[in-house]
Amino acid sequence: MGHGNWSARDWEAYAARSVHGRSRSELFGARGMDASYDPARIGMRESRDSADNPDSTPIIIGVDVTGSMGMLAEELVVRGLNETFTMLMDRRPVSDPHVMAMAIGDAYCDRAPLQVTQFEADLRIVEQLRQLWLEGGGGGNDGESYCLAHVFAGLKTEHDAMEKHRRKGFLFTVGDEPVLDGVERDQLARVLGIDARRGVSGREAVKLASAGYEVFHIIVDGSYAARNMRKVRASWEAILPERVLHLKHPARLAETIVATIELVSGRPARAASSLATLLPEPLRRLPWAGLGRI
Repeated sequence: MGHGNWSARDWEAYAARSVHGRSRSELFGARGMDASYDPARIGMRESRDSADNPDSTPIIIGVDVTGSMGMLAEELVVRGLNETFTMLMDRRPVSDPHVMAMAIGDAYCDRAPLQVTQFEADLRIVEQLRQLWLEGGGGGNDGESYCLAHVFAGLKTEHDAMEKHRRKGFLFTVGDEPVLDGVERDQLARVLGIDARRGVSGREAVKLASAGYEVFHIIVDGSYAARNMRKVRASWEAILPERVLHLKHPARLAETIVATIELVSGRPARAASSLATLLPEPLRRLPWAGLGRI
């Protein structure tokens, strides 16, 4: 997938007709998981070069949709995807972006702990994102199953950026809770449709994803992180060291994603300036100069 191109004019017309002035429940009407986005039923998601996008770059954005974090999916629909595509096209840190959206929950207690769209390059990504079910679950187990996104990216996606051009894509998970460390064997089978002899640890899950993607996590200031930031950051640093960002303002999610892509792609001056405005800490914490070599 990934045909077509993002158009500001098309977005403005679509948003005026279907987005602006609508509540979250109107934007996301699903009351259960659509089989099209069930990772257990998906064989492979592909980002392929095409006449429209001859040098495609896959970008996965996986957002926590448990509890109050449903606002992240809303942010992507109302502003984030348009801002992300617009900045990617204007600043061109990478070529021909193909975006996939993921909705992430808790594999221990949710009915739909992961949902996955296609890779898309135009308004179809917004339409698919709106078809995802904001289950709003999660449990009292101090974490969410973000590693499902890593395993899916590692084992159930393929892209020409790597296969033809030897270039990684990008994977961003976004949420406010600690990461549950890995995916158990029964969760691999039940949620992802993967038959394995054992589960995978968090580090193993990240390693799977890192074969084809530059992997990052963005901690947003939701209710959990606001009270337990040290705990949230420590859980992530244990499996994804030096690639954890702290975002205080979810409305700046698109800018954070694009600035990080710029840094990895060798444009540190502009990106560092953007991140310094958005995030007080990362320039002191992260070895930006070495990101492209990890």
